[in-house]
Amino acid sequence: MTVLRPSGDTLQIKVPLPFPLRWVNSYLVRGRDGYTLIDPGLHTEEAVRLWETVLREEAIGYGDIVSIALTHHHPDHYGLAGWFQERTGAPVWLSAEGQRQAAMLWQDVRPLEQALLSTFLRHGMPVEEREEMLRHMESFLPLVTPQPRLSDYPADGLFRIGDRQCEVLETPGHASGHVCFYDRAAREIYCGDHVLPRISPNVGYLPKVEETPLAQYLASLAQVRTLDVTLAYPGHRDPFAGFAERAEELLRHHDERLAEMRRLLTEPKTCYRLCRDVFGYQLSTHQLRFALAETIAHVIHLRDAGLVAEREQDWLAVYAAC
Repeated sequence: MTVLRPSGDTLQIKVPLPFPLRWVNSYLVRGRDGYTLIDPGLHTEEAVRLWETVLREEAIGYGDIVSIALTHHHPDHYGLAGWFQERTGAPVWLSAEGQRQAAMLWQDVRPLEQALLSTFLRHGMPVEEREEMLRHMESFLPLVTPQPRLSDYPADGLFRIGDRQCEVLETPGHASGHVCFYDRAAREIYCGDHVLPRISPNVGYLPKVEETPLAQYLASLAQVRTLDVTLAYPGHRDPFAGFAERAEELLRHHDERLAEMRRLLTEPKTCYRLCRDVFGYQLSTHQLRFALAETIAHVIHLRDAGLVAEREQDWLAVYAAC
């Protein structure tokens, strides 16, 4: 089903994606003054058709949406924010760091693209894969257009989602500036891509932007696992119980992944070669981009912990276990 009702005030809308994940969750949370829309999805024709159908069938007018809240700036969450703002006039909220990231990714995009390509090449990506990777990166810009006018979350860290008074929790790692919305009274959390059921959020290296993302992610996971949560509303898959247990599972997953990568670095290799050893050779360009960025993030974490050594060989960064 495209629309589910996991709780009395919340609609879960499965907005389609042209990626292996298949859909992203958007949430419409009803309040006395109208709806708060969380993470409207990627701007595709299919997503627009879905939204037009959902709003018509649920008898929700564009004017009924009074606030648009973004957990982070990634295109599958951010992409339709400007489209909705044009139709609703509602403010679009994003953390200050998320706004900085969005400006780099979706406005003056070329410098960051070139920096990421250079990073991938330095970490062993074959030169012949460069143009396809660049085309992949450039393909996202139409999917986040038009750009919204963005507002910061309130300085006191409290934000209204429907009639819920939520705490805005900074949870970097998957994305710089990522936030979760925690309703302490209801013991529920809208957690974006910070904690997902059954799949591990991507934690990827981005030059000059997210250079120690795994350290940030592990720290913010440790932070949220102490919360009293009975129901979590994630960005992908379905709402779930056992939030603290899932956070613990993700912490163990990354410990295991770090140990696996260190074992595979008993002989020196590039991150590209290590990525292929871990994730295989049957990856699309889309999958390779995120797998390689995640591999680099883990290896940098191992390097910073003194568990692997980095050296330069023929311009390439090569790593080996200490």
